[in-house]
Amino acid sequence: MTLPELFEGVLVRRYKRFLADVITKDGEQLTVHCPNTGSMTGCAVPDSRIYYSISDNAKRKYAGTLEFVDSEHGLVSVNTARANALVGEGLIKRWIKELKAYPEIKPEIKIPEGDGRFDFLASHGERRAYIEVKSVTFHIEGTQGAFPDSVSERARKHVNALIRRVEAGDRGVLIFCAQHTGLARVRPAHEIDPLYAAALEQAINKGVEVLAYGCVTDLKTMRLGAQLEFSLN
Repeated sequence: MTLPELFEGVLVRRYKRFLADVITKDGEQLTVHCPNTGSMTGCAVPDSRIYYSISDNAKRKYAGTLEFVDSEHGLVSVNTARANALVGEGLIKRWIKELKAYPEIKPEIKIPEGDGRFDFLASHGERRAYIEVKSVTFHIEGTQGAFPDSVSERARKHVNALIRRVEAGDRGVLIFCAQHTGLARVRPAHEIDPLYAAALEQAINKGVEVLAYGCVTDLKTMRLGAQLEFSLN
């Protein structure tokens, strides 16, 4: 995918969940939108180099959007919406080998018999695979990353919904998209959200498939990268 034009700056602080103050290359302090609901552990360190985009939508209160943070362990895309876009492109272009057999890809599918939506439905005739995507930016140590970086009841509900799809005879697939370029392995963050880790282990035992993929970017384009190692511990 092609990224919007990015501008370099320095992070002052991230606050109120969806806001960040940055210093532009011209020395101006600018408040930008932060499109990330997590804690952004390790990705919100003051004085970090950052990259932001500018929207031409006059109705937006803050024209700028925080896109990337250059962390101590690698470049991180903190825009969680990009994870869905990366996986969606990967599904359409058949880059995800485990799901190449499904020619029809639909985004934002209502969860059958439940609240909310799955990120994608991949289908081929009567064969269906319900897919949920989670963005991983939480670095633990070395090349190890984990999800989530804060307690997420919503993420646990999605895991349980995938279990129900498997029990109904469909495929349920959870894809961790590591938007942190320093990661090569992904696991559930049991130290942050033990209930999520337990739900994920139960889901795997019941047949939910878990995949992990990285990403590559030159700050002009971005695409799904190599498959990463996933483990429960």
